[in-house]
Amino acid sequence: MEFLKAVLQEPDFWEGLGLVIVVCGFLYVGVPGIITGALDKRAKEIEVELTQALQLRKEAEVVLTNYRERAKEAGKEAETILRDAKADAERFAEEARTALKAQLERRAKQAQDRIAQAERQAILEIRTLAADAAASAAEKIITSRIDDQKAGALIAQSLGELPAKLN
Repeated sequence: MEFLKAVLQEPDFWEGLGLVIVVCGFLYVGVPGIITGALDKRAKEIEVELTQALQLRKEAEVVLTNYRERAKEAGKEAETILRDAKADAERFAEEARTALKAQLERRAKQAQDRIAQAERQAILEIRTLAADAAASAAEKIITSRIDDQKAGALIAQSLGELPAKLN
């Protein structure tokens, strides 16, 4: 019994006994089950969150792929629009050059026609002036060289030749 007395007087014994009683109380109340249940619940919540995160990541990858495809398509469409715009600009420039050339040719032709008409008009005026000058000179020469008797004879001769020249 001495041994028992000595053991009961040791504080380490009472500390160990208290610890055993507390652990047995926890086991009796079911604390390990509560802790296990809480940990299992938290593990399931984390698993659900991970599943959702993986699903969101897959969806994000699909969206990213779609946006990349759209960006490629938009780039191709922009290149097509740019190429078409350049072709249209070149076509319009060529049409403008052709129209300008045709307009310049028309205006040159009109100028040449006006010059030719002015030349014809000038020649006609020169002929008219030359004929008037010749007629005036002839009149002066005739009046200075022919008297009234010779003039009457020339008129009578001209009237006689007139019917033959009219046929």
